[in-house]
Amino acid sequence: MPLIAPSLLAADFGNLQRDIEMVNASDADWFHIDIMDGSFVPNFSIGSPVVQAIKKHAKKPMDVHLMVVSPEKHIPLFAKLGADILTVHYEACTHLNRTIHQIKELGMKAGVSLNPHSPVSLLEEIITEVDMVLIMSVNPGYGGQSFIPASLEKIKKLDQLRKDKGLNFLIEVDGGVDLKNAKDLVNAGTDVLVAGNTVFSSTNPQKTIKLLKA
Repeated sequence: MPLIAPSLLAADFGNLQRDIEMVNASDADWFHIDIMDGSFVPNFSIGSPVVQAIKKHAKKPMDVHLMVVSPEKHIPLFAKLGADILTVHYEACTHLNRTIHQIKELGMKAGVSLNPHSPVSLLEEIITEVDMVLIMSVNPGYGGQSFIPASLEKIKKLDQLRKDKGLNFLIEVDGGVDLKNAKDLVNAGTDVLVAGNTVFSSTNPQKTIKLLKA
């Protein structure tokens, strides 16, 4: 059974506390929080005051995804804000090993994300150090995009790498996850499904979360 991480990027920011409390009451496992700087990706998203507000109400772990340049500069801030898992992009890190260890030293789980064009093989030298790999199944920057079908093979390759090396890092998928492809994603090796519009645009978000988990 996969972990479900509703993406707050798709929540109603005019009623953010209401949506957080809905997730608290649901079968969801984590809150997925996207941080975008308008430079690494062509969009801005929430800043530290909003993350602080989320932490105040969230009763489940905060899974924070940094889509920013020089993520190492922001790691202490997100540790202070209460992130439980902090994911950085392979493409944004000059010294990825150092960045992963910095995240862990501050008491968080460390994740690494790959953009759609980046192959799984890029992670072979670092894979033993990470707690999670996030496969972007859309080009990052905007919610509501369609799933890139080639992502499924990429997940299978990553799962095979995990088996070959006897590792237990989690595989998370973000982008275009819905009730139609969730089963295929889990069968391919996915452990964590990030779902934004699928959850928050649903007429019954709690039921949608339950269906994704099933």
